[in-house]
Amino acid sequence: MKLAVFISGGGTTLRNLIKQQEKGQLDVEFKLVISSCPSAAGLAYAEAANIPQHIVSRSDYSSAENYRDAMFEPCREAQVDYVLMGGFIQHVLIPTDFTHRVLNIHPSLIPAFCGKGYYGSHVHRAVLDYGAKVSGCTVHFVDDQYDHGPILLQRVVEVEQNDTPETLAARVFDAECEAYPEAIRLLQSGAVRIEDRSVTW
Repeated sequence: MKLAVFISGGGTTLRNLIKQQEKGQLDVEFKLVISSCPSAAGLAYAEAANIPQHIVSRSDYSSAENYRDAMFEPCREAQVDYVLMGGFIQHVLIPTDFTHRVLNIHPSLIPAFCGKGYYGSHVHRAVLDYGAKVSGCTVHFVDDQYDHGPILLQRVVEVEQNDTPETLAARVFDAECEAYPEAIRLLQSGAVRIEDRSVTW
C-alpha cells in the first residue's frame, strides 16, 4: 500500500507509523509527507526515513479549491493508494477521486469533542472540563467537514480521577498507536465496505 501523510506539527503519528513499518508490522510504502508548516518538527522524521517532503502553506493559495489541488496533485503523481492525516490541523477539501481514500485519527470519540478548534490539548482539556468518564480515539474517513466522515474504528480510554490534559493525552496516544495501524491493515484486507455512514468489514 502506497501512502502519503499530511502533518502540521510534531509528527508523532508519522513517527509511530514509520516505526511500525520498520518492525515489519505494516506492509506499506511512504511515498511522501506533506506539511502545512515549513517548521513542522515531523519533517525530521520524514527526512530520517528518506521520505520525500513537500511544504504546502494554505496562505499561498487564494481559494480552497486551489489549496486542495496543491495538496492532492503530488499524491496523484506519487500514485498513492491512501492519504493519512496525522496531526494535520488545516481544513482541506477532498477531491472526488480521493473519496474514501483519506483517513484521519482524532483524539476523542467522535461525535464528542470534535470539529473546528478541537485538536491537541484542546480536546483533552474539553473532555476533563465536561467531566466525561471515557475518551479515546477515532479513525475515520475524511470528507469536506471537520471530523465528520464515516467512522472506521474507535478505541475507548477511561478518564481517571486525577487526570490532567497531559496524562489523558498520553493514554489516548497509546491507543492511537494501535488503532491507526489496525485501520490500515483493515483497508489492506479488502474487506472494508462503506454505505452512507456505515462502515463494515
